[in-house]
Amino acid sequence: MANWTLVDGDWDLVANKTGTTRLGFSLLLKFFELEGRFPDVLEEVPPAAVQYVADLVKVPATDFTKYTLVGRNAEYHRKQIREALGFRPSTVADEKTLAEWLAVEVCPVELVEDRQREALLVECRARKIEPPGRTRVEKVLVAARGKSEKTFCARTIGRLGEAGTARLLSLVAEDNEAGTALLAALKRDPGAVGLDSLLTEITKLNDVRKLGLPDRLFTDCSEKLVAAWRARAIKMHPSDFRDTSEDVRITLLAVLCSSRQAEITDALVDLLVALVHKINARAERRVEKQLTAELKKVRGKEGILFKLATAAVDKPDEVVRRALFPVVGEKTCASWWLRRRRTRRSSRPRSEPPCVPHTARTTGRCCRRC
Repeated sequence: MANWTLVDGDWDLVANKTGTTRLGFSLLLKFFELEGRFPDVLEEVPPAAVQYVADLVKVPATDFTKYTLVGRNAEYHRKQIREALGFRPSTVADEKTLAEWLAVEVCPVELVEDRQREALLVECRARKIEPPGRTRVEKVLVAARGKSEKTFCARTIGRLGEAGTARLLSLVAEDNEAGTALLAALKRDPGAVGLDSLLTEITKLNDVRKLGLPDRLFTDCSEKLVAAWRARAIKMHPSDFRDTSEDVRITLLAVLCSSRQAEITDALVDLLVALVHKINARAERRVEKQLTAELKKVRGKEGILFKLATAAVDKPDEVVRRALFPVVGEKTCASWWLRRRRTRRSSRPRSEPPCVPHTARTTGRCCRRC
């Protein structure tokens, strides 16, 4: 409540006022000191502040509801407060100046309307100007956003040049199926990780590079601004682009193609890394499967052979299924046999060439085996 306390100079202003006028003037004075503007409605003044100031000026807090913010008395009170604090009313020239300031300093970096309004009020306070009314403030904001948009479009078109703007405009020209297909492809995200997705993104990147957009087209622009224009363009169809003015159409297409070119490049890197990981994982699974099959051993082979030999000696006339499998097990025998067969194949010596009889004339034998 310290900000709502009346100090020495404040008491001089309210000394000759009584009743509702005394309370209303005191609250207007402190509200203007805090906000840099006058309230539009009485409800903007916090009830706790009304009660606190009412106690200071010895007037019932309920009397504040009788105070009017329009009329001769209210205008006179506003004038007294402005003069006491060194402020002046805003003019049409001030509104134009503020709109230009917003268009250059605020709108390119701040897109939220409420924050633009706050910036306007802060600037008015810094310039010792009473802000215009709510309707006039909205007009100033609209004018500032329009100026900022025109400046952004003009700068973009200037950097593109005539050839660049012509290529972009051709994308949304009527009966241009190739341009329509490219715009539709640019709006699609890459599919599942795979070679087809990688090749599709490479083709998409090559097509957008053919537009010849400058490398640093939006480097000095706010990321928020570029993102807002991209979000606006990504939702539009070719007919929607054609419905806009030419400068806005070119800027929307430039932002869309430029941002998607950078995003596709990043997506290609991610796709390539993911594809390599996928290939490695598949190769690892295949190798593990082969190693598992090769490393699968039958333990206790000597014991198995002993059991087989014992069963064969004890029951020489029995059938194998009744004599041997109950002792060792059919699956164990099959596994051991398969592994033994692989081992014999891998260790079998290479075939040597046949003997050559005529070599006996010099060596006395036809080959090493003789």
